Amino acid sequence: MNILHITSGDIAGDILTKSGIPGEVFVWHDILYDGPRNPGWPDDDTLIARSLFLEKVTDGGLDRQSILETLRHQYVKLAEAGKYEHIILWFDACLFDQSMLAHVLTCLLARNIEQVELLCVESFPGIVPFHGLGQLQPDQLASLYDDRRHVTDLQFACGVSADKAFATLDGVLLKELSHATDLPLPWIAAAATRLLQEQPDPQTGLGRLETLAIQAIIDGCEKPGEIFKAVAAEDTPPQYWGDITLWAKINGLAERERPLVRIKGPGNKLPQWKSDIPLQDFTVKALVNRPMRSDVDK
Repeated sequence: MNILHITSGDIAGDILTKSGIPGEVFVWHDILYDGPRNPGWPDDDTLIARSLFLEKVTDGGLDRQSILETLRHQYVKLAEAGKYEHIILWFDACLFDQSMLAHVLTCLLARNIEQVELLCVESFPGIVPFHGLGQLQPDQLASLYDDRRHVTDLQFACGVSADKAFATLDGVLLKELSHATDLPLPWIAAAATRLLQEQPDPQTGLGRLETLAIQAIIDGCEKPGEIFKAVAAEDTPPQYWGDITLWAKINGLAERERPLVRIKGPGNKLPQWKSDIPLQDFTVKALVNRPMRSDVDK
């Protein structure tokens, strides 16, 4: 059948490919809740700015030219999606995926492409805690296929509103979304709440993920793997971040004008991408000795 599946993350894409479900699998790559961008379809200047941002986020692990080529290819693919009889979106309920879902819906609507179906997965029997599609086996994912539903006009409109909030980080819009109880895309509210929690706390200057990281380090976790496990255990599912995001946050804690941590190892930063430097050769020490409190948990 003439089907295009769009999903988030190479792991989920690989599982979907192995699931036996007919159609072409296309994986979307970007961090759409962070960095420079405007709502809706981007111009080339925006893509160039994002490629520079993503190169910095990965500490040069991904070079700007390869990122730019990937971003340009994604929008070409999306512009051509109208040739498919069915477009099926597979996304998780987390902040990372919901910001992507809102953006993809907005861009499809801008090209008058509305033959779209949606599978948003927030739980699966026997998998607790559930963070996303990447935890499923191919047959488990295939079992969800019949649950897909056509995207309604109200859902497209909700996606446009959410894409504006995520792109602009407009506090008023994000609060409105976070407090909504009847959104056509019901997972957007929790995603907006989580994004608000990532904004700097008035007292500490830290977002929630930074707060969890520094607390884990204060509690005695010094190796990156230990910190990752401790933070993941304390955060609320679904987990929207991965190791790249967490290492970037820890590097940021070390690079502050008044550093909160000190990184010791072969380099001054935790490696952000594929690196020849073993991650286990690094240790992270806290330079503060009291728990970090934050109003974002209230």
